[in-house]
Amino acid sequence: MGLEIESLTLLVESLRRLDGGFAELADFSPEIDLERMREVLEEVAFRMRDNFPYHHPLYAGQMLKPPHPIARLAYCLALWINPNNHALDGGRASSAMEKEAVAELAKLFGWQRHLGHLTSGGTMANLEALWVSGRLAPGKKVVASEQAHYTHRRISEVLRLDFEAIPVDARAKMDLRFLEKLLQSGEVGTVVATVGTTASGSIDPLPQIFQLKQKYGFRLHVDAAYGGYFTLAENLTSEARAAFDTLDKVDSIVVDPHKHGLQPYGCGSVLFRDPSVGAIYKHESPYTYFTSKELHLGEISLECSRPGASAVALWATQKLLPLKPSGEFARALSSCRKAALDLHNRLENDNRFLTLFPPELDIVIWAVRAQDLSEISRLSRRFFNAAAQENLHLALVELPLQLVEPYWKEVSLNRKYVTCLRSCLMKPEHQTWIDEIWSILDRIN
Repeated sequence: MGLEIESLTLLVESLRRLDGGFAELADFSPEIDLERMREVLEEVAFRMRDNFPYHHPLYAGQMLKPPHPIARLAYCLALWINPNNHALDGGRASSAMEKEAVAELAKLFGWQRHLGHLTSGGTMANLEALWVSGRLAPGKKVVASEQAHYTHRRISEVLRLDFEAIPVDARAKMDLRFLEKLLQSGEVGTVVATVGTTASGSIDPLPQIFQLKQKYGFRLHVDAAYGGYFTLAENLTSEARAAFDTLDKVDSIVVDPHKHGLQPYGCGSVLFRDPSVGAIYKHESPYTYFTSKELHLGEISLECSRPGASAVALWATQKLLPLKPSGEFARALSSCRKAALDLHNRLENDNRFLTLFPPELDIVIWAVRAQDLSEISRLSRRFFNAAAQENLHLALVELPLQLVEPYWKEVSLNRKYVTCLRSCLMKPEHQTWIDEIWSILDRIN
């Protein structure tokens, strides 16, 4: 149970209002076969049951967060028009809403002037950022930490950019000593800093990386696909707060509204601090851009056709839940982090479990205590399956031994990697469900 359906009455009301905007057109009603559609939808509903309950607080596994009801409704409403935000001809209203919504994202990071747009997700957004970096620093190397998302290495291969991974410290953050040693070679054109790594939610030391940028002159791109919205959270550590306060100085930022921004998949975004990089995108399209002298979003995007519905959904969500400190949206993020800290503290103070460093955002990593990494890995997989049988859904993560060695002094390090349990406590409701989650964990072990 738990699928929200009461708001569907608002969709019908809004559709009638939308339909009224085209009242001057000649009558037209497309023919539909409701009975056949009902049969197909019944089968769709039946097959969609073969999913984990991503919407429920007892899903505490991967980075899957249900869209806000306003996002669902606005997205569906837009589908009756099905705008394409490539050119203004395909989506005048939704293009305007995208520009407004993206401007709000830029303000979130302290940028009044910017260039940016929505994308299909973080992969495409990071590709555009590295493509621009490669054009501005041709022949130079791209570097990111070993705990950065694998997409950076793969994107660099696609763009034919040289890539190198930088080792991390005991908290899964980019090691500054190794970074500076590589910078001294003069081969680095772009440093990718991660704000919220996929495995642990760790935040690279952005203030110190920015100091190195001033010294060595590279482009600084921040992959904040997961963690970017946490700049609004009120319960960050001082170290994390300092990293977020440095975001206004970087060259480009990626943040995914379909993660913590309460949007349906896929909705990512890429932002550039210097609008002049738009010249790199310049291209000709004689059948697309001629009807308006205003900026067509396709002129600053590598993607062509893009769903205007994504922009409408994001605009509506930010209208309902403004991106402001101490607001409802910000408080929800703080609740997610509070839930993660609560779970980590319970695990840390229970000798049946092993923990690592405290969560910087809302991702918790732990394991069942055992004598060696092989046994820990086996127990992690067993615990994962046992929790699912109790309707508590967790995730697994493979970590290199150098991340666990500083914390698990009594464990035999008999393999290079260890499988641990991992939870993304992405829903604000997780804060009130921690007691229930803990009772299940306690019962399983």
